[in-house]
Amino acid sequence: MAVLPIVKYGDPLLRKKAERVIDVQTVPGLLDDMFETMYEEAGMGLAANQVGLDMNFAIIDISHEDEGEFPHIIINPEILESSGSDDLEEGCLSIPEIRATISRPEEVLVEYQDPTGETHREQFNGLLARVIQHEVDHLNGVFYIDHLTPVKRAMINKRLAEIAETGAPSTGITL
Repeated sequence: MAVLPIVKYGDPLLRKKAERVIDVQTVPGLLDDMFETMYEEAGMGLAANQVGLDMNFAIIDISHEDEGEFPHIIINPEILESSGSDDLEEGCLSIPEIRATISRPEEVLVEYQDPTGETHREQFNGLLARVIQHEVDHLNGVFYIDHLTPVKRAMINKRLAEIAETGAPSTGITL
């Protein structure tokens, strides 16, 4: 297994909608390295484009926050329905040291494929629903900071430019 480099804010791949996975058999060979990378970076989720892969899949593991949970692999995910609302602080491995409170639906219905190619339609809520939404946003070329008000976004623009240039901001911030 190998820790992969995280693609940072400013890389055009992160603003592109990820290519649909046609052959799910290509995904399993990438999973060990992606999980290793996510754990090394202390993340809860990782989209394929965050490690330079133009593929529509993500991994999620919130078991350190909820011991009843287990790792999830979602290929070609699509959020079909959402309900409720919850505000929670988010961060991102591609936008280091910047955190912000984001409002997201509390519950989502997601259709996705697993690594065997089987299609699932499943309801998720709470933290798992939030992380799934965050990763699906990544796969659609959207960052959590895109959900900020223009005023809050202006407060981090300098730091975002630094990340795009050097890979890290000069200082962190929590909004």
